[in-house]
Amino acid sequence: MQQTLANKRILLGISGGIAAYKSADLVRRLKERGADVRVILTDAAQHFITPLTLQALSGNPVSTSLLDPAAEAAMGHIELAKWADIILIAPASADVIARMAHGLANDLLTTCVLATAAPVAVAPAMNQQMYKNIATSQNLATLTAHNFYIYGPGVGDQACGDTGAGRMLEPLQLVSALEEHFSAEQQLNNIKITITAGPTREAIDPVRYISNHSSGKMGFALAAAAVAMGADVTLISGPVQLATPIGVKRIDVTTAQQMHDAALAQATQSDIFIGCAAVADYRVAEVAGEKMKKKADSALELKLVQNPDIIASVAALTAKRPFTVGFAAETQNLLQYAKDKLARKKLDLICANDVSGTALGFNSDHNAVTLVWQHGEQALAPQPKAELAKAILQHIYAQFSAN
Repeated sequence: MQQTLANKRILLGISGGIAAYKSADLVRRLKERGADVRVILTDAAQHFITPLTLQALSGNPVSTSLLDPAAEAAMGHIELAKWADIILIAPASADVIARMAHGLANDLLTTCVLATAAPVAVAPAMNQQMYKNIATSQNLATLTAHNFYIYGPGVGDQACGDTGAGRMLEPLQLVSALEEHFSAEQQLNNIKITITAGPTREAIDPVRYISNHSSGKMGFALAAAAVAMGADVTLISGPVQLATPIGVKRIDVTTAQQMHDAALAQATQSDIFIGCAAVADYRVAEVAGEKMKKKADSALELKLVQNPDIIASVAALTAKRPFTVGFAAETQNLLQYAKDKLARKKLDLICANDVSGTALGFNSDHNAVTLVWQHGEQALAPQPKAELAKAILQHIYAQFSAN
């Protein structure tokens, strides 16, 4: 039997739904694998399963109330939030998903979710029509964008008589998902990774600039996933409206030249360098010192000069060169341009993504890429950027280890 979960501290949140009966078996399966399990029951969950049952199976007291005077005398919700290696909510009802997506903390479970630095996994369980509702879809997308793990749901017959998506995954499936999480968690242990993300801005005058549509979401997702997998991560970011992932060292820059200088300073201290930023290819040759005024019937001409090629500069290092990964954001001839870029810039691997549409890529929470390296390629299907980041890093690690 696998020992991936041995001594792992798993905080199991159970919300109201008929699938709560499966949670008893889930606790038993986790205990079989050596995990230390504590349980939080919501008020609604107690209509389906009792605290006494889960206490007997887990071997730990079951928590049910945020306002328990005995527990809160020692700030019990904070203690639980700090104790967990991971929080798994199974079943996760549509209601608790909505409350977490909106940052509410009106019971013990949602308060622990807000108060924890540990990863949070959600196993949705609800009627198929509730699952298909646009509000639920948006709430799950929000959780995904906030780096929650979404396990499931399954598809099949439901207690209400309907058939479709919305069933909670079976206990052994959830155990496998947790085992996979903890197996991947330490895959990048002691590996130093530098990632560039977001756009750069090239000033025209004090109020105008040249830039692009990059949101930085893919690079930030890579940084969050790399830290979760045990890496020491430095994130060099252009101007974006994103929070720094926990555990990531962040360096903020504005221009391509600033990003170039920061990248070269970090690259020689890194094992892996991932150039995910959308760097402006050109900058204005002479930036106006004052705001340029519009002149009637007069066209504006700007002289542009090339910016330094960051990823090519890193790949060209002769001393302490890191394993170098680039991104190719293209609107046509995706693989052809990606392979050309891989060879021309002497990269070890490139992630090619099509940014011609609006559903994937720039500003979207989803993406799809094709990984290309010297002797192979691998397409990764459209999926949330948080999940895609993990898959990309696993492939990068495989190629890095083979070199």
